[in-house]
Amino acid sequence: MATGESEEHRKLSLKIAGIFDDVRTSHATHIRKLKELAALRSSSPTEFCSAFCQALTALFNFQRRTAAVERIIKFASVFACSYGRKGDCSDEFLGNFLKFLLVAAVAANKTARFRACQIVSEIIITVADDAEVSNELWDEVIECMMLRVGDKVSAVRVYAVRALARFANDSENSDILKLFLEKLQLEQNGFHGSNVQEVRKTIVLSLPPSSETLSMIIDCTLDVSESVRKAAYCVLASKFPYRASDSSLIELTFNQSGGLFSIKLRTTILQRGLTDRSAAVTKECLRMMKDEWLDKCCSGDPIELLKFLDVETYELVGESVMATLLKAGLVRSIFSNFCKMIVKFMQLFAKAMVSEIFGHCNNSIELMDPEAALFWRMVCKHLQMEAHKKGSDAAMTMGAESAVFAEEASDNNDLLDRILPASISEYVELVNAHIAAGPNYRFVSRQLLLLGAMLDFSDASNRKVASEFVQSLFHKALDHELDDNGNEVVIGDGFNLGGERDWAAAVAELAKKVHAATGEFEEVVLRVIEELARPCRERTADCKQWLHCLALIALLLENTSSFRHMQGRAIDPVEILHSLLLPGVSWSFGLLERKPSENIVKQLRVSFVKGPPTIAIMAAKALLDLGIWHGPDEMDKAMNCNLSSQLRDHKMLLTPVEFCNGTEDLDIEFLDLLYAGLEHDWGDFVEVDENQSVQGILGEGLAKILLLSNKFPGLHSPTYHLLLAKLISLYFSSENEELQRLKQCLSVFFEHYPSLSADHKKCISKAFVPVIRSLWPGVNGNVVGSTVMVSNMRKRAVQASRFMLQMMQVPLFVKETTKPDDNRSENPDVDTDPSPDFESGEEGLAIRRIRAYVIVCVASFPAKKTAAEKSYLAALCRILVLLQFRVSEQGAIKLMRRILNRVMVSVAAEKDLTKELRQMAERLKAIDRHPDETLSPEQTNLILEMLELSINLDDDEGDCMEVAPTPAPQSMRRNRARRRTRKEEESSSEDEISPTSVVPSAVANSRSQRASKTAAMTRMTAKTTIRIDEDDDADTEDDENAAGQK
Repeated sequence: MATGESEEHRKLSLKIAGIFDDVRTSHATHIRKLKELAALRSSSPTEFCSAFCQALTALFNFQRRTAAVERIIKFASVFACSYGRKGDCSDEFLGNFLKFLLVAAVAANKTARFRACQIVSEIIITVADDAEVSNELWDEVIECMMLRVGDKVSAVRVYAVRALARFANDSENSDILKLFLEKLQLEQNGFHGSNVQEVRKTIVLSLPPSSETLSMIIDCTLDVSESVRKAAYCVLASKFPYRASDSSLIELTFNQSGGLFSIKLRTTILQRGLTDRSAAVTKECLRMMKDEWLDKCCSGDPIELLKFLDVETYELVGESVMATLLKAGLVRSIFSNFCKMIVKFMQLFAKAMVSEIFGHCNNSIELMDPEAALFWRMVCKHLQMEAHKKGSDAAMTMGAESAVFAEEASDNNDLLDRILPASISEYVELVNAHIAAGPNYRFVSRQLLLLGAMLDFSDASNRKVASEFVQSLFHKALDHELDDNGNEVVIGDGFNLGGERDWAAAVAELAKKVHAATGEFEEVVLRVIEELARPCRERTADCKQWLHCLALIALLLENTSSFRHMQGRAIDPVEILHSLLLPGVSWSFGLLERKPSENIVKQLRVSFVKGPPTIAIMAAKALLDLGIWHGPDEMDKAMNCNLSSQLRDHKMLLTPVEFCNGTEDLDIEFLDLLYAGLEHDWGDFVEVDENQSVQGILGEGLAKILLLSNKFPGLHSPTYHLLLAKLISLYFSSENEELQRLKQCLSVFFEHYPSLSADHKKCISKAFVPVIRSLWPGVNGNVVGSTVMVSNMRKRAVQASRFMLQMMQVPLFVKETTKPDDNRSENPDVDTDPSPDFESGEEGLAIRRIRAYVIVCVASFPAKKTAAEKSYLAALCRILVLLQFRVSEQGAIKLMRRILNRVMVSVAAEKDLTKELRQMAERLKAIDRHPDETLSPEQTNLILEMLELSINLDDDEGDCMEVAPTPAPQSMRRNRARRRTRKEEESSSEDEISPTSVVPSAVANSRSQRASKTAAMTRMTAKTTIRIDEDDDADTEDDENAAGQK
């Protein structure tokens, strides 16, 4: 009976396998084969599931992802979710099949796990919502797939994420969403597997729309993988849609008052997507912007789209959006409507101006919106460029093709003439009306100034009107307002014309367009400067007049093409230098004073601590300029009070200073204040510029102070190595990604710093160990994270150590005034004095300090150490074995041999490292001229004092300079006969001449094979050869005599 059932089961399995073989060739047969397979399931409901699983098992050992296999898996998944006729046991089959797949999903075979997760994901995607599967089984499926998300095979993780994607939208399964967000960060940090970008892409596509996932999706727009970035924009377009019938989604995506898509997020998304290096990503971002945002949200109106981007704050993003839409031809259809709108606006404006001239105030002047002004400028710029391009193409081609290009250029020029102001006078009136409207229309006025560069000024009368307008812009003083005390406060930065750099650039561009002849621009500007300079030279000008004059000079110097064009004008460049620039510098900053002013220093310190980042940046620049000019000591003396310093106590972790909270200035020294600002986290505050931050300014300033440290040999000199350690830690830190500009500056700084002075190398040697401690995970209070994070932190710490060693090996710059020392011996090994002359070579002293600091750090650690401390000590010892000793350093060699035993005990668990340390000990003993002599306590203290170190060396350890040999395992073979004891017949002269052999003396008993091999390898690596050869010969003779006596 059992045989019959097994035969029936085998036939059923073969039929199912035959159906699988038929469906692997094409999708066309799937519908028919589904019916055949459903009929087999109805005919044998009890045996079908096991036969189906048996026929499908062959795929679980097939690793290649071919099209035929993918068709079979798709067919099996669809069949598992399909319903047969009424009364069919399809739901029961689905449950049993899922149980089979769950068993395969936890198999040891990675291919079986991959195929199981693949089929489960296809089933979950295909199955209907009303499938009668028990909740307990779905819970098992979810639990198994969540476990597979952490699989070491990336393909398994991909399909596990796909399987869980359908459940992530359910609020009851919040743990799935939490798992996705956690794994997404791990995958970005280099999780197991090679195709991690596919896992990140699948996770991004599986994330549901919410405020929690939006930030992660936006972060993925900066992913290193092109497919992940494209998937992020696809999710933003599809899962954060705009629907006119759904008011909640309107608020979700385009609510300017605080929805999920804030103005900052919209501009960030568009800025990254439209400037992406991949054309596919840019195309996906353009599709999202056009289909979802422009067409659905803004009804195809680009001006309405610009209103959601706040072009007054994010002008560059608005320009990029309009340039992309115009280049793609997506707004060409609205050109006719826009031309009508511009013509109507200009007619109404002209009518209002006429009414105002004749005293009729019934019609108020209608001003332009910022979005319309930006769109107007971008459209005119696009038409001008297209007309120029088509005209050039027409000139380069012939025949009908040239005529087509010429016609297109003519159409663009005609359209441009229609939307530009009809005359220069009308344009000037339009700009003046917006300027007179106040600061609220400053952005519109600047857009209109940029629009003027596209007008034609070839006519003399038009050029005269435009020239008068430009000179009025040059003469316009800085805007100001009165504070509570009645003082005038300048509006804007005060350094550029009009108080704004963009405004000054727009005025300069229009002026160069109007005065396009050679030297004409310089002549007009210098004439205005000469007028503004009169009260400045007569010393009757106030603060605003000085700033206005200096701002116009800056505009001229930034935009002139040659100084030759400034010669022979209303005011000479030399006169500008001596009459305006130099007096302006001394009047503005006071750097030429002999000592810094107490009021200035106190005010700058208070502004740096109390002010927001915008003010803190300017205060930091001023403090650093004064500190570099006068020195840190003078900056502390200017406070006229007792200041405390934690840097002098050699502390790298200072008491944090609360910035930007309105507290009073702290009574700490100048360098302590800057160091505290460098350690402060400024991420919660808005930055003035994306390329400028408080930490970046402070880092560059401290680097300059270190470069000029020889000019400041005051009380702050012992703290310079802590500043250097902090800069090196920032340079190798991965957390400060926004400090890329600072890291570029530091790369140039580190290239020149060690070459300028031997004191700089001494500073590097002092900073060596503090830098490694600050970067090593788990040591010195450093945060420890995942295994991958710890590994990366250790790699960076090792890179920093090697980087500092390379800086120590950089030769010093040779000064031309330095005379060679003829009395110095050419042979560095000729040094008969065993006492170290440390001060004779500061560069060598710095190298010795690194060795000594490493030794002291290793030897001073307690016996009980954590895993992080053990790895830290092992890394230090690996650095130690890389350092070389010269023969002339006899004192350092003896001191090293004296402490080396303690060092090896600290890392006894590292066998390879212990072996390297023993080899180092043998090398030191070989180059020690008097290996049996030890250092006296006075000599030891002298060396440690020269190295500025302190370590407690016990007397019993001080006498032990021999390294204990590695104990050999006891031999299991029977002991051989004792060798005859060799008589010592060497003379006393030989003992004095021959160096002591580093080979252990032979014992009376016969040595084991391991001990003999160790002795032979030791002889091969030893430096001495004479005594070793004699010992070998003596051993050979003893062996031969013993054999003869037998």
